[in-house]
Amino acid sequence: MVAVSLKNTVGLAAKLAGNSLTFTGCSEHICRQGRPAGGQWHPIHNCVQLEKFTFQPQVADDAPLVFLSRLDPIKGAHNAIAAAQQARRRLLIAGNRIDTPAGNAYWESQIAPHLGKDSIEYVGPVDDRQKNELLGQAAAMVVPIEWDEPFGIVFAEALACGTPVISTPRGSLPEIVRPGVDGFLVRSVDEAVAAIAHLPTLQRQDCRQRVLDQFSAGAIVGQYETLYREQCRSKVPTIVTA
Repeated sequence: MVAVSLKNTVGLAAKLAGNSLTFTGCSEHICRQGRPAGGQWHPIHNCVQLEKFTFQPQVADDAPLVFLSRLDPIKGAHNAIAAAQQARRRLLIAGNRIDTPAGNAYWESQIAPHLGKDSIEYVGPVDDRQKNELLGQAAAMVVPIEWDEPFGIVFAEALACGTPVISTPRGSLPEIVRPGVDGFLVRSVDEAVAAIAHLPTLQRQDCRQRVLDQFSAGAIVGQYETLYREQCRSKVPTIVTA
């Protein structure tokens, strides 16, 4: 769907302006979708508001796992539940339910039957303050997506709290998570269980530093400034953010 949208909107502009248009995408994944339509593409990630997220250098040995996203099948809450159950770890599920026939069916068949069992809990939607608290107390955020995520700011927000991320190698996730450093990218529930077992090998400071280096406002502004200077020198000043 993202690729089709980019082809339709960018393609028309590129026909009119050719390579004089420069686009920024929120990930290299998005840029790969846009380049066939035309124009010059540069990945510049979304930034995390670091002042909203408190770095927690350590958590309790029995700290819970957290799933934080909307409760849509493509976000993989069912796989997070399965992994937590097999690993015998507490899982806190946070996020909005999807109020559609398909969304309600997913909740009733894949989520609700597990609540209150095997330490699986649903805490509901969360605001920024609650998100900071929830992520900060977690041993890891486990969101094993089943779609190609364009960016996914919540993954970087978890790292800002020092919380490792367990997800899948789809979309932009390989650009956010360095396997074995600030999280793990897995392809199955069994791999997720193994990743949970290896969480003690990770350093929470490395997670926070990843955000400081790559996703903070300072880092992102610097990338835009560099791009603007390059475009001014080349006399191709038209930049569009995608």
